[in-house]
Amino acid sequence: MSSAHTTAGRRLVILGVAASDCHVVANQLIAYALRGQGFEVVNLGACTPVEEFARAYREHPEAEAILIGSLNGHVHEDLRDLPEARRSGRIGCPVVVGGNLSVGSVKDPSAVSRLYDLGVDRIVEDPDDLPAVLDRLRATRAEVARVERSLVS
Repeated sequence: MSSAHTTAGRRLVILGVAASDCHVVANQLIAYALRGQGFEVVNLGACTPVEEFARAYREHPEAEAILIGSLNGHVHEDLRDLPEARRSGRIGCPVVVGGNLSVGSVKDPSAVSRLYDLGVDRIVEDPDDLPAVLDRLRATRAEVARVERSLVS
């Protein structure tokens, strides 16, 4: 597993649970694990609407990602305002979703693609994968910035 201590600079993520979801145990465990990896975590807790994630991003534009968990399976409905928040720039960092992505014991195979269609950048099945996913997202953003700088100069 990677560590935020192995890379240069402060690493901050915004964490919360989808708007209709009050399950916070996994949220607290993920925050604890990420802090143990050296990440600074702005934890918005349970029942977090897209607008609250956008407000937290406005306060922390240096955030590497917004991490949204769901246990009740209604995350798609809870993120219906995400496309507008992304288009307007109110959320300008990658959005990562994890947890239970659909309702019922038989999972909806379209749940993943519907979340990507809303503007979710990554879906994480195992929270232990989060630091590695964040490392890859950070590396991708650094490469894009490098290419953009080279095009300007």
